[in-house]
Amino acid sequence: MKIQVVTSWNNKLYKEYAHRFKETYQWPFDLVVYNEDEDMFDKIPNLKKFIERNKHREVASFKQDGVRFSYKVYAYTHAIENCPSDVDGLICIDADSVFYKSIDVDWIKKHIHKDDCMMSYLGRGNHYSECGFLYFNMKHDFIKQFAIDMRKMYDDNLLFKEDEQHDSFIFVIVRTRLEENYGVENYDIGDGRVGHVQARSILGKIYDHTKGARKKTGKSKESRL
Repeated sequence: MKIQVVTSWNNKLYKEYAHRFKETYQWPFDLVVYNEDEDMFDKIPNLKKFIERNKHREVASFKQDGVRFSYKVYAYTHAIENCPSDVDGLICIDADSVFYKSIDVDWIKKHIHKDDCMMSYLGRGNHYSECGFLYFNMKHDFIKQFAIDMRKMYDDNLLFKEDEQHDSFIFVIVRTRLEENYGVENYDIGDGRVGHVQARSILGKIYDHTKGARKKTGKSKESRL
């Protein structure tokens, strides 16, 4: 079983916090970084088109900031659609992560991967999911369709018809449509509660997702590490 990891950052964010990701990353899986200041626009021209179309939009909070979170979505959908054929699982993980323990394929098989599931995600009940960690089963029949449907929300500006435009909200919409329309099964590794679900999950023993204000210190108060 072969696993690949994908993340995205730009040079400014690398200096602020993503350098911790690179300095502590120790998983034995190939890491692919989409850098917004290097070749990301060349690889994904639709991302640049999306930003140019929508950078004028007023944003009241992160919930309406579709542009800010579009880089991540375009990165992992591009990775899904262009993944080498020998890759079995693709992990998308946010760049504000700090790693403390290594994992291997056996750990992924035991805790994350399920053959009959399209993806594994951190659910928070009726609240939108935590998308700082997503695992995609690259051998699933619908995984490419998920990437197409997710990207279409951005290519066609469909996300702006929804109540919220951040990536986690759009992710839930696309995922549940596949579940409801095609009977696709997915593996929820969250605990169904709001808040820092990653820290409470099995992943909380492996790495720290220093999201939000936690980026400044590089440590989550909720972390078990």
